Formats: sequence, structure tokens, C-alpha cells
Amino acid sequence: MNRVKWKGPYIEKNLLEKVKNSKLISKNNVKTMSKNSIILPSFIEFTFRVNNRKAFTMVKIIEEMNDHKIDKLVSTKKQFSYKKKKNK
Repeated sequence: MNRVKWKGPYIEKNLLEKVKNSKLISKNNVKTMSKNSIILPSFIEFTFRVNNRKAFTMVKIIEEMNDHKIDKLVSTKKQFSYKKKKNK
């Protein structure tokens, strides 16, 4: 379900401030907990460290990721696999 056009894209104010500050300092590394924010064209070529409930995962933003949410890029669930039994 898309957001209404007159409201505009959802971006946390804190995240926007971090991106602006990192541009001024010329750092490309931004640490964030916000996963519902939408990726803007100004975020391209940045590296985000996004929290996945356990650790921070590094995500490099490229042009194809524009207008997607950050939570699509980071998996929060561990893939399940059965343990193999050892034969004696």
C-alpha cells in the first residue's frame, strides 16, 4: 500500500540530519535505526549501517534502490536449517 502523494515520502528527521551532517564532514557512513524511511536520490553513494535487531548491517545505496524502504534491504530473520546428525 502506497503513501498518499500529498503527504510526501516518509523520512525520519533524525536520518535527514545525519545525512546532511555527513555530507558536510565528507563521511559516507550513516548509522540508523529507522527502517521505515524511504531512500531519496540524495542518499545515493552513501553507506548506511542499519540495525537488524541484533547488529548493524552495512548497506551501500545505489540508484536502483531509489524510492524503496530501507527495511527491504536488510533481513531481520535468520535462515532456518536442520542440523545434520553425526553417524557413529
